Amino acid sequence: MLQETPIDNKQKLSFQDFKTEVLNDYRIAKISRECSLLGRREVLTGKAKFGIFGDGKEVPQLAMAKAFKLGDFRSGYYRDQTFMMAIGELTPQQFFAGLYAHTDIKAEPMSAGRQMGGHFTTHSLNEDGSWKNLTKQYNSSADISPTAGQMPRLLGLAQASKIYRTEKSVQHKSKFSTNGNEVAWGTIGNASTSEGLFFETINAAGVLQVPMLMSVWDDEYGISVHAKHQTTKESISEILKGFQRESDKDGYEIFVVNGWDYVQLVDIYNKAAKIAREEHVPILIHVKELTQPQGHSTSGSHERYKDKKRLNWEKEHDCITKMRNWILDFELETETGEILRFVDSEEDIIIIEKEAKKEVLSAKRNAWNSFINDIKAEVNTACQLLDKVAEKSKNSNFINKHKKDLISIVEPSRKDVLSTTRKTLRYLSDENFAEKILLQNFIKNSLKSASEKFSSYLYSESSLSALNVSEKKPVYSDSKTLVDARIIMRDNFDALLKKHPEVIIFGEDAGFIGDVNQGLEGLQEKYGEIRVADTGIREATIIGQGIGLAMRGLRPIAEIQYLDYLLYALQIMSDDLATLHYRTFGKQKAPLIIRTRGHRLEGIWHAGSPMGGIINNVRGIHVLVPRNMTKAAGFYNALLEGDEPALVIECLNGYRLKEELPVNLGEYKTQIGLVEVVKEGTDLTVVSYGSTLRIVEEVAKELQQADINIEIIDAQSLLPFDLNNDCVKSLKKTNKLLIIDEDLPGGASAYLLQEIVENQSGYMFLDSKPATLTAKEHRTAYGTDGDYFSKPSAEDIYEKIYEIMNESNPTKFKSLY
Repeated sequence: MLQETPIDNKQKLSFQDFKTEVLNDYRIAKISRECSLLGRREVLTGKAKFGIFGDGKEVPQLAMAKAFKLGDFRSGYYRDQTFMMAIGELTPQQFFAGLYAHTDIKAEPMSAGRQMGGHFTTHSLNEDGSWKNLTKQYNSSADISPTAGQMPRLLGLAQASKIYRTEKSVQHKSKFSTNGNEVAWGTIGNASTSEGLFFETINAAGVLQVPMLMSVWDDEYGISVHAKHQTTKESISEILKGFQRESDKDGYEIFVVNGWDYVQLVDIYNKAAKIAREEHVPILIHVKELTQPQGHSTSGSHERYKDKKRLNWEKEHDCITKMRNWILDFELETETGEILRFVDSEEDIIIIEKEAKKEVLSAKRNAWNSFINDIKAEVNTACQLLDKVAEKSKNSNFINKHKKDLISIVEPSRKDVLSTTRKTLRYLSDENFAEKILLQNFIKNSLKSASEKFSSYLYSESSLSALNVSEKKPVYSDSKTLVDARIIMRDNFDALLKKHPEVIIFGEDAGFIGDVNQGLEGLQEKYGEIRVADTGIREATIIGQGIGLAMRGLRPIAEIQYLDYLLYALQIMSDDLATLHYRTFGKQKAPLIIRTRGHRLEGIWHAGSPMGGIINNVRGIHVLVPRNMTKAAGFYNALLEGDEPALVIECLNGYRLKEELPVNLGEYKTQIGLVEVVKEGTDLTVVSYGSTLRIVEEVAKELQQADINIEIIDAQSLLPFDLNNDCVKSLKKTNKLLIIDEDLPGGASAYLLQEIVENQSGYMFLDSKPATLTAKEHRTAYGTDGDYFSKPSAEDIYEKIYEIMNESNPTKFKSLY
């Protein structure tokens, strides 16, 4: 049943300690509220772009912070500023630095200005990219804006504690867990519980029985939409009653509490944390009767959608007002008749409030000065250079006008500096003097600095980068051993599980039957149900599990059964995993490996080649497309030596094909970012990957009968692609290019074309128009004929290559049609 009664707090405090704690909590609440109020003003005056604040949620976050321990993890949303202040991981000055988007990670430790304010993180990594001791600090996984997007990751953060407690092979990893005693704390707004990701995560956590403590901040609205349009019965705790655990059935503990009741909040959070921490039972705390004094964000006013009655209610039930009244009214008579109070008069609490306001004003001023002074220094440097070039240039009047306009900007940005100096350079195009070179160098250095500020850390820049893992070729025995390719995958995973105790493999059908293609056959029996595990049909939280586990020092391999089903999880991959290292300025990482399979099957939902959509949504994740299982196994081996996330797409129709079994399984490595020339030729360069490459190889034999000798290049790795520019080296020989893949027109083939022709300057060596051959625009129809008429066939490939040769030499290669 739902627990709504107060719960005794067993911890004994002296009254003086209790008084100090209460008044300090009130001080933090007032500081946080003043930050919200002043933050809104900064946006409306134009100093900041956008604000979304935690006003109205302060008191329950204070209670949550009291039960939050070192080693715990938070996965929350953009209203948790009071909590972060309460655990000492956010100062008012840092709050405003985030609002101004200060690009100095020391001034703005949440994201170095890459995310809007209200997105909170702590640093999990040392400067060299190695892990800090996460058990000795409070941890907050980096927030994302998409509503409920924090939920899947939360599941993995909680599951890590269960694995560290129960799996002996990883219990030595003391930097990440103390016997699995850590709780993963989630927060979400009541309206966002309508999202499917919330329900998927809640269900999965109940199944897995992990220490996940989920707080729902309920202020009855989702932006302007009332709860009656959001949630059945207008109550998330009511509709989740069926999840309540029973004496003989696992489930949740569910608590309901008013968000303005400081005493009950503290009691419930302590009780809930104890249950989650000790028993590994998931918890839901529904925090009701909260308010949102300034509305949803600085983009609008809540007076537009709340009536006068509701606004008056919110004023009366504001959690800080309620706490203030409780402090003023509190009296406790001791056994000796002494009356104990928190304050002697209202004046005492007014002093706290004035000091909080003064502290926030000072923090705002210091944050702004720190932010703007660096830019003003760049303005001064730029103006000095503009003066110098104006003295020498015949266009001095125009240059001085630009300088004057720059100086007149009261609150300049780096954009203003670069825009002005770059426009000035246009007036110097036909002039040459030393001062012009100084201006050019200033612009170049500024752009380089901007690249470091705004474009760094998309991928690992440490020595642990997967790109630093060198190739190590497979070794074969003298007696050639041909096996079904799935055996290579199975035996290689066996070697990896033995070599890396932190490797955890899980997914739909991955455990008991050893995946649908038997690439994990027998491994659950050998390594146990924790290290090789089945999951429910829930792709988004499979990826979320992987993200959370990877953020806590494990090396998860999350399996998505088919590439088409990856679309269920693409939002989490794109918004969370792909951006994590970038949006934390390299301070957090999640080296998750996602395993799936696709290509050249039959039917709309299993043909599996939406590569263009994938690669353009997951920059920040390596995307690898091995042509066979030997190459795929090599990629897994390489990735586990690095520290970056990756997606490995195995060829679905390749598991039963014969390949030679290497003897150095688990050791050889396919180098990431390199292409492979699988057949040398002189007439035309053909670039492909995956299952289509095998068709190209067959067609190459037929083309030789027509005296056409093509060079075949296996892309192998789409993100990154061809770091050694080997495709251009091929074009220098053949002077012709054809890219073949089974994605839609304009998909991965267009990406590869740009990489080769534009970025590698391959156009310089072409004697004819570069071409692509792709699948049709429609999805793949079912059956053999569906595949033949939907994706590039052997005849399509032959005729396309012949057509290019016909254009080049029509006398020798006469038109087929």
